Amino acid sequence: MARPGLYRRFRKLLIANRGEIAVRVIRTARAMGLKTVAVYSEADRNALHVALADEAVLLGPARARDSYLNIERLIEAAKATGAEAVHPGYGFLSESAEFAQSCLDAGLVFVGPTAAMITAMGSKSGSKFLMEQAGVPLVPGYHGEAQDEGTLAHEAARIGYPVLIKASAGGGGRGMRVVNAAGDLADAVTSAKREAKAAFSDDRVLIEKYVQNPRHIEVQIVGDSHGNLVSLFERECTLQRRHQKVIEEAPSPTLSPAQRETVCAAARRAAGAVNYVGAGTIEFVSDGRDVFFIEMNTRLQVEHPVTELITGVDLVEWQLRVAFGEALPLTQDQIKLNGHAIEARVYAENPAKNFMPSVGAIKTWRVPAETGGLRVDAGYREGDAVSPYYDAMLAKMIAWAPTREVAIERLNRGLEDTDVRGIVSNIPFLSALLTHPDVQANAIDTGFIERKLSKLTESGADAGDVELCAAVAAILIDEQAAATKEKGSPWRSSGWMPVGLRQRVFSFRQAGNDPQTVTLAYGPGVQTLAIDDRVTSFSAVPTEDGGFDLVRDGIKSHVVAVIEGHELYLRTRNGRFDLHWIDPFGGDDEEQGGEDKIVAPLPGTVVALLAQEGAVLEKGAAILTLEVMKMEQTLRAPFAGVLKAIKCKVGDIVQEGVELAEVEPSA
Repeated sequence: MARPGLYRRFRKLLIANRGEIAVRVIRTARAMGLKTVAVYSEADRNALHVALADEAVLLGPARARDSYLNIERLIEAAKATGAEAVHPGYGFLSESAEFAQSCLDAGLVFVGPTAAMITAMGSKSGSKFLMEQAGVPLVPGYHGEAQDEGTLAHEAARIGYPVLIKASAGGGGRGMRVVNAAGDLADAVTSAKREAKAAFSDDRVLIEKYVQNPRHIEVQIVGDSHGNLVSLFERECTLQRRHQKVIEEAPSPTLSPAQRETVCAAARRAAGAVNYVGAGTIEFVSDGRDVFFIEMNTRLQVEHPVTELITGVDLVEWQLRVAFGEALPLTQDQIKLNGHAIEARVYAENPAKNFMPSVGAIKTWRVPAETGGLRVDAGYREGDAVSPYYDAMLAKMIAWAPTREVAIERLNRGLEDTDVRGIVSNIPFLSALLTHPDVQANAIDTGFIERKLSKLTESGADAGDVELCAAVAAILIDEQAAATKEKGSPWRSSGWMPVGLRQRVFSFRQAGNDPQTVTLAYGPGVQTLAIDDRVTSFSAVPTEDGGFDLVRDGIKSHVVAVIEGHELYLRTRNGRFDLHWIDPFGGDDEEQGGEDKIVAPLPGTVVALLAQEGAVLEKGAAILTLEVMKMEQTLRAPFAGVLKAIKCKVGDIVQEGVELAEVEPSA
């Protein structure tokens, strides 16, 4: 049990994090009357969490190890602002026993468990020993201290392939590899250790039996310093990619009421093994019959909102009240399950390109209102920059409804009504995932996304008559808006065009398709568009949300349009469309080749060279590995050929577009 004085009431809170979770904590803290202090790196000077806090302190350079992972600077920031407590959020130092102890030593309240609890439960290896003693079922595996190659190979063979390599101090899928055969073990261990070291400053790994067709079930628990410990039902997080959760829901649609009580009781036993204080999550894997403990996260989870929506509990408020030294507001019997909630993580990434992170400025950020059971927890806004230094999550969209079916429908509608431009997002992918029949029928496992990826990332529909009318209307509205800024412009009184019937030709190209040419005939009050041998009448009226109502052949529908030079983004009743307006004056230049050049897709660090100059490569052969946004990205040969040159070395920090290698095609 924690010693007296560890928890006490405070009035000013420093949030040792960034992005969505920092915004989330600030909002609840302010609602409770607390003053808030944000911290930020040089890359986050203009971030949303900085703007929302009462005070903000610069930690250092962009790289996390020089800013958000710098314990000394965080403690200094708290002291300089008079903050009495620190909330670690999730990620970064949230499960660092050293940080928790440093806060205590500095006289600060750490909003979370003690260093001893983090050490006991935060280590995947150490926690398994405790769970064995507490009678919690475990996945067969190795979680010992010996990390030499021989020991790991022996233990993997004993467990039996396939096995799962996991970073002992890890989370979020980092430092995790599935190994199907003994010959692949050494490379997988090396890569997992390297990624774990970069993300957690700890390269220890453990080995578990890889459960075939697994489901991921986790239980939210909260304990206080008075000996009270409760569970708040379970979440299912089976839909994952790269071992990172994509969709989370509560309660699990897989468990029966009896199974629910069994797994929640096991979670309470697990947390009770260390007299746990604070919010935490006990994670389990299920093979469809049995449920096995895999780890405990000694912090708040990304997916905590789904639990909040089915219980009516603000988990951040509970964290802060526990840190005040208060008893939990509810007993176990008073916590009731109401309805169903489901959450989608919105990322700056390109699912069609192996989920490659996307960086740049957010030029358009439009999300629906938080009504009708919809909630949006965002860490970004229009104009913010997504940098390559941190996790690529932009926001979480969560929907609640009385039933799972309606919750999915509400969430999908929320995603469909969201527009993020300037960077590539995974929103269309999330919609495709939610509407997949197997997801709606709960016929899934943790490998579902990988198996269905090609289907889930298929190109959208081809632009039709509605989209071509909308594209022309968007251009004309944009031109009218620009013209009306000019003093005395005739556009002020004559609509889209001065007096007289005129014609104008537009050409649009959609990726993968031939250009489409349409002819506009227009004048005061008259607009028709000739598309092939069809002529359609249309009009458009701008709306307050930045879009317009398109009336085509008497049918009105709403259109969202974003124009960036000659690039047009349209969201119509038929979906999302990206069109290129071909310059009528011949200014378009086709992109030139250069496919033999291997370039950095994003800023990153070269962490491994996987082929030598002169090597004969098959198409798709691995050439080198970059660390981007704390995740490893392997760059591969675009075709069969010879590796002509490698133009980088391990440790190089490279910028986007820098040439790293060159492949000469086979004759």
